[in-house]
Amino acid sequence: MNTALMILLAIASIILIISVLLQSSKSDGLSGSIAGGAEQLFGKRKSRGYEAVLEKITVVAAVCFIVLSIVLVAISK
Repeated sequence: MNTALMILLAIASIILIISVLLQSSKSDGLSGSIAGGAEQLFGKRKSRGYEAVLEKITVVAAVCFIVLSIVLVAISK
């Protein structure tokens, strides 16, 4: 049981790392916050597509990682 949960934790962590690395940057640095702040605030949002799928994968992988970590700590005690 412990080994299976550790394997699932490793898979969740790899998926989380890959999904975070594949996402595009959300900011342009200091110049983007001054000059392009209004465009970012009022600009169109991409609710569908590649970015949305990666965002959902990241959230699911992060929740799985946290839950599996807590379960493994609880089991080890």
